[in-house]
Amino acid sequence: MNQKTVLVTGGAGFVGTHLCKALLERGNRVISLDNYFTGSRDNHIEGVEYIEGHTKDIARHITDAVGCIYHLGEYSRVEISFTEPALVWDFNIAGTLGVLEFWRASQCKLIYAGSSTKFADGGMGRDQSPYAWSKASNTDLVRNYGQWFGLRYAITYFYNVYGPGERSNAYGTVIEIFKQKFLKGERLTVTAPGTQERIFTHVDDIVRGLLLVGEKGEGDEFGLGAERSYSILEIAKLFNLPIEMLPERQGNRLTSILDATKSYALGWSPEKTLEEYVHEITKIHS
Repeated sequence: MNQKTVLVTGGAGFVGTHLCKALLERGNRVISLDNYFTGSRDNHIEGVEYIEGHTKDIARHITDAVGCIYHLGEYSRVEISFTEPALVWDFNIAGTLGVLEFWRASQCKLIYAGSSTKFADGGMGRDQSPYAWSKASNTDLVRNYGQWFGLRYAITYFYNVYGPGERSNAYGTVIEIFKQKFLKGERLTVTAPGTQERIFTHVDDIVRGLLLVGEKGEGDEFGLGAERSYSILEIAKLFNLPIEMLPERQGNRLTSILDATKSYALGWSPEKTLEEYVHEITKIHS
């Protein structure tokens, strides 16, 4: 995709920032559209063009022709989505429809960041929270838009991304939350039963996958996840701090199912492990 204008929605967020940097280094012109709900101006990279705005208004904000769209700019937390379903709808349904209509007008390729929650618990995970339902529904819509209008697309599925630049607030991920508690010497809180399993993937591996799928991938089911899963209790024990159990929460899926066959076929495979990442944190700060 050298010398193309590439649009990244959510380009000031965690994964988006790493992706924008990689795209820029490959010689692309990179435009980020972000509403800064969870993105941060502290993440801005020199050379990337940043536009603040909602994805449902994308046609008003982006007037240049683009050669490729990476759509990462959606609401992305499970448990808290029960408290704000209208916000999930606004970002993930109304916002994504705006992106898909922009894609249809642009006639370019779309790479959509789907959610692995739709594969959890034997396929039941897609209906277990407002977030999971919206993301699963959007993968259906992306696929249908591609078929209805003859558009090029690829759908990827992230598996609990971790690494430098994560956030640890209410919209944060468990690895960064545990990391910050470790740095403060606080006990780690684990939601019951603690045996719920997750697959965790380093952001560098995710970005390599996104770039590869952007170049060569066509269609659905490009899983981007590490090869093994961990229970939340196993992860907590890696940090070697006291653990406090919390009551079970709604929408907390128990299993993770990974199918990275199509990603492996493109030549992608994960290179970094969670144990190495946590070991570096605990070694440096112990």
